[in-house]
Order: sequence, then structure tokens, then C-alpha cells
Amino acid sequence: MRREADDGVRPSIYPDSLSIESAYDLHGAELFGFALNALQDRGAAEECVQETFVRAWRAADRYDRERASLRTWLFAIARNVVRDAFRARQRIPIPAEQGLGESSPHQGPDPTQTMMLVQALSAISSEHREVVVAVHLLGFTYAELSESLEVPVSTLRTRTYYGLRALRRVMEEMEGEV
Repeated sequence: MRREADDGVRPSIYPDSLSIESAYDLHGAELFGFALNALQDRGAAEECVQETFVRAWRAADRYDRERASLRTWLFAIARNVVRDAFRARQRIPIPAEQGLGESSPHQGPDPTQTMMLVQALSAISSEHREVVVAVHLLGFTYAELSESLEVPVSTLRTRTYYGLRALRRVMEEMEGEV
């Protein structure tokens, strides 16, 4: 049953017998596990799950059951939320009162190594780069990636193997030039 937008209630994306609470019960734990694996921060993962369901509620009128299952759609939203959280975390400034020699929990990897990695990733094929970044940097499982890309898990594992091999070769060449 669809309601008009005037009353502030979004149309239901769920079958009549399934509420948002039921959807959370069905998929909330998986979404939390995904976010926790990607962010390594329990609080941030909880916020991501909450934001995923808020965005799903807001975009309910754009959900199409013919294109994807509810689980797939929620994971697509969660992927974007996790990516946003990961990017926001990278922009946290280092407090000025910390000395240069002190270690900080906010300090990221060495900028030189990061630039090398970015350059090396741009040197490998887009198929290899996509899988390597998704699995090793964003924390997706092969099953999740397989479902979203509609590519068999075995193909993704092969792409990861050859992608990492190519990445290693490019980085070794770059280190040899220095």
C-alpha cells in the first residue's frame, strides 16, 4: 500500500508482511558485519547500519523489486555509506598540539607509500583494480562482490590473484626507479 508524501510517510519498499523492523532483523547483522569488517570500528559500523536504513527509507520510492532483492539493494546502499565513512575518516586532521615525532592514532600511512600505491593501482587493468580495491581496501567478501557485480566468485578470486601480482610487479619497478 502506498501513501502520499503529504503525510510524511514514505511508500513501503517491503512486502505487506515485512516491515522495516523485520528487514533490519533479517539483514541488520550482516550489514553490521560488513561495515565492521571495512571500518574496524564498532561505533562507526553501527552508525553505518543506521544510515543505511535511513537512506533506504528515504529512497523507498526508487526501489525496484524486479532489479534486485531487498538484501542486494541494502548492501548497495551500505557500500556507499561505508565508502563515505571511510573517506570522511581519511579527512580527519591531525591536532596541531601533537609533535611531529609523536605517533597519533589519526596518522595514516606514509604519504609517499600511499602515492606509490595509487600510481601502481592506476597502472593495472580496471578489472583487476576494481577487485583488489573492493576486497583488500574496502573489505568486501568475494560473495558480496560476486552478487553486486554478477561475476562468479572463482573469476573474482582469479582477478584478485593476477591483480595483486601485477600490482606487486609495478610497485617493485617503482621502488627500483627511486
